[in-house]
Amino acid sequence: MKIAYAQMKIAAGHPDVNTKKILQLIDEARAGNADIVIFPYMAVSGQMLGGACYQESFKRDCELCTEEIIATAKNIVVVLDGTKSFEKFDVKFISEPFTFEKIFPDEKISRPVIQIGCVGIQNTGKTVYTFDGQSAVYNSRGEIVQYAGLFEESLNFVELEEIDKMPVLEVPEISETEKFYRALSYGVKEFLAQIGISKVVIGVSGGIDSAVAAALYTKVLGAENVYLVNMPSVFNSETTKNLSEQLAKNLGCKYYVVPIQESVDWTVKQLEERGIKVSSFVKENIQARDRSARILAAIAAAVGGGFTCNANKAESTVGYATLYGDEAGFLSALADLWKYQVYDLARYMNEKIYKREVIPQGIIDIVPSAELSTAQNVDEGKGDPLKYPYHDYLFRAFVEKNQTPEEILTWYASGELEKNIGCAAGLVEKYFPTAQDFIADLERWWKAFTGMGVAKRIQSPPILAVTDFPYGKKSESQNGIHFTKKYLELKNKLLVR
Repeated sequence: MKIAYAQMKIAAGHPDVNTKKILQLIDEARAGNADIVIFPYMAVSGQMLGGACYQESFKRDCELCTEEIIATAKNIVVVLDGTKSFEKFDVKFISEPFTFEKIFPDEKISRPVIQIGCVGIQNTGKTVYTFDGQSAVYNSRGEIVQYAGLFEESLNFVELEEIDKMPVLEVPEISETEKFYRALSYGVKEFLAQIGISKVVIGVSGGIDSAVAAALYTKVLGAENVYLVNMPSVFNSETTKNLSEQLAKNLGCKYYVVPIQESVDWTVKQLEERGIKVSSFVKENIQARDRSARILAAIAAAVGGGFTCNANKAESTVGYATLYGDEAGFLSALADLWKYQVYDLARYMNEKIYKREVIPQGIIDIVPSAELSTAQNVDEGKGDPLKYPYHDYLFRAFVEKNQTPEEILTWYASGELEKNIGCAAGLVEKYFPTAQDFIADLERWWKAFTGMGVAKRIQSPPILAVTDFPYGKKSESQNGIHFTKKYLELKNKLLVR
């Protein structure tokens, strides 16, 4: 028996588009003398449908499309939507989302299995997910004997009786960073096409996040469609301004320098003349908003494109960004990557994608800094309050492992914190000489994570998901900050020592 399995791109919410493609693939499977053709999970409707899944007219449309497919499927068996076993032929079809590592966690394999995945992007409104396919054929021992390419549409054929005779294949191993790059570049390309944007404006600061975003979008769109903008104030160093210009030259993108100090001063003057005191912190926020809401938005409108949000996951976790400022943009492509993963991606793109130093080494080496005040002078080694080699892992414990200050402080007291969160040994003592220092830092960021950080994440642009723990996967509630009784008891014990 000859089986065809279709790794197709699914357009969520467009049953007409999907049905046209399904009918075409059925014809191709029939032309290839297939007896059965299998399609991915929810191939007609798509999975992420939002309110459409409650619309009776939409559901009726999907039913009509399914009926059309069934009526067309003559002399061939069509398998749509879900898991199905053909006991007569001793084969199992699985068309639910999976990864190679997770497909058979508990089940003992005793017959061939054909797994069908889809490609494309689908979104929940807040989070954009990439689907990479990973369709494969497994023999009765659970070994892969055939697989489809990642992020590629394909119609694949296999003879059922030959599956257990086929040679075992090794799935090419790719690094975590390569997986991220492939998912990000594919997701960005598909999302831009979906929303009709072909030109992108990026604020480049001389820092790593904006540099990686610039390199990523340039690879997807071409340098002629990417506009890089440096917007210095009096706090921006010659170092970072020069690095921004070098980045643009290396990528071949259009580059503009638009100073903001005059407009920032004017805003402060207008407020103070009306008796409104403007603190140094508020001046920092004014700079961030002036850059995004005024300059980047205006350039994007002028060139007929959109401007990006360059936030990473650490910043998104604790709301280390300004609402309507650097929190703005049409897409936050890097917001599912921790800071260390952004650095890994920068090195990977230089070495493997561009095969030359497009992201200057100086950007990789310089201390991360928003450069919004004299306290963040990069030439003096001053930067962000986040100590990324430690805070990346602390925040990951919050987000991916649902750990709270109670667990963190317990591990700190027992000397097992670094081992349990995965950061390098010695960092806790380096950054926090006393228990008081450690607790103050822990509480600062927990309050940010569960307080204003929630509000900022809710209002942030859509993010591109590349891990199992993206923001937006589940809804967040603004319930406020809470410390458990056990945490408070342990805190008191440590502070009175």
